[in-house]
Amino acid sequence: MAKDKKMVDAITSMDEDFAKWYTDICMKAELVSYTSVKGCMVIRPYGYAIWENIQHILDTKFKELGHENVCMPMFIPESLLQKEKDHVEGFAPEVAWVTYGGSEKLEDRLCVRPTSETLFCEHYANIVHSYRDLPKLYNQWVSVVRWEKTTRPFLRSREFLWQEGHTIHETPEEAIEETERMLNVYADFCEQQLAMPVVKGRKTESDKFAGAEATYAIEALMHDGKALQAGTSHYFGDGFAKAFDITYTGRDNKLAHPFQTSWGVTTRLIGAVIMTHGDDNGLVLPPAVAPVQVVIVPIAQHKEGVLDKANELYNTLKNAGIRVKLDDSEQSPGWKFAQYEMKGVPVRLEIGPKDIENDQCVLVTRHNREKVFCKLGELVETVNERLQAVHDGLYAKALENRERRTYVCKTLDEITKALEEKGDGFVKAMWCGDEACEDKVKELTGVGSRCIPFKQEEIADTCVCCGKPAKHMVLWGKAY
Repeated sequence: MAKDKKMVDAITSMDEDFAKWYTDICMKAELVSYTSVKGCMVIRPYGYAIWENIQHILDTKFKELGHENVCMPMFIPESLLQKEKDHVEGFAPEVAWVTYGGSEKLEDRLCVRPTSETLFCEHYANIVHSYRDLPKLYNQWVSVVRWEKTTRPFLRSREFLWQEGHTIHETPEEAIEETERMLNVYADFCEQQLAMPVVKGRKTESDKFAGAEATYAIEALMHDGKALQAGTSHYFGDGFAKAFDITYTGRDNKLAHPFQTSWGVTTRLIGAVIMTHGDDNGLVLPPAVAPVQVVIVPIAQHKEGVLDKANELYNTLKNAGIRVKLDDSEQSPGWKFAQYEMKGVPVRLEIGPKDIENDQCVLVTRHNREKVFCKLGELVETVNERLQAVHDGLYAKALENRERRTYVCKTLDEITKALEEKGDGFVKAMWCGDEACEDKVKELTGVGSRCIPFKQEEIADTCVCCGKPAKHMVLWGKAY
């Protein structure tokens, strides 16, 4: 079969309509279904299994660093939310309110949590009394609600799943170290498990989290050249502690305010995987989070010995800790090939009478349809090599896309020209630090600031907008 032959005609080509292509994959790969509430989705078993794998890997990393899981309430009293002014203003447009409990009108409206800083602060005020109580390294896996106007599965929904870490420390240095450490955990996860290259950096003042002193983010570039914020980590200083009167007795026997962080990733990571690795035949999943890493498709399964051998191979792979599925349904092999391509299964194993005679099977990798013959005695080793090859191939392709779509620009005209001639992408350009210039760049070119990368480059001495001395190189882009 030709490598570029389109096997699943039901999916819109990404070059024809990227948004429709994305939605087609979400629906046809059975990741989500719509519901009667706009912006709220059913995450179907296959989609949820991807999230469970993400959750399992990250939860293990968090616990290795000493974090404990907790669960805060879903509802926040309005009086509690009002305690941190910047925070409540930042979230006000997206908040959903509960105004009745049963048939009684509530005196104090309840907000359905858009994030849980205020709840953690209330809790910390009750349990932190001495420096001996610090640090507290907490995390929770929950859903949150933000009343978005424009919604899209995984990328922007009114209810979504996430983890939110909330930690509290004795010194600002400890809290800043925690903020940066967790950003690195996210970056390593994206690159090592999701095969998705990211840029680490700090958000500009106008783009930081409401109530934070500093927000750090990882930014990824999607196949269509738009940016996606894949994770954030916030340093709060002692602002929330002061607003919520969190104090402890320090080592000097005086009362002090502690320092806080929060950090989170969401189910939008599934959207990031779709848009980074998917192709016109459907989903392409990195092996680390694929619900099924290998699918076994028997060829001429009605013939004697074929299903027995397929089951034997299934047990060999399963016992080696590989997530494997045997499809012995009555569908044709061609249908199965197309189905598992669409569902993004990293490796397909074909076994038929001729293969059994030759003591071999055929392994096909999803991302490039490369076919290899594998001796059955070397099955586990070869399959693991193929899974690694899928990860490495996906990462290399995503990195090539990012590098090809990253433009170094010294003037606004250069930005406009690069985007018009080469399409959307990341723009590296210098900035003076003035918010007015940041706004003007977006107004005139369409790209907003994504982050101030930790890895700075000296592109020019002057701001891309006003010509005054530059303070930072900024990564700019259009974003999801």
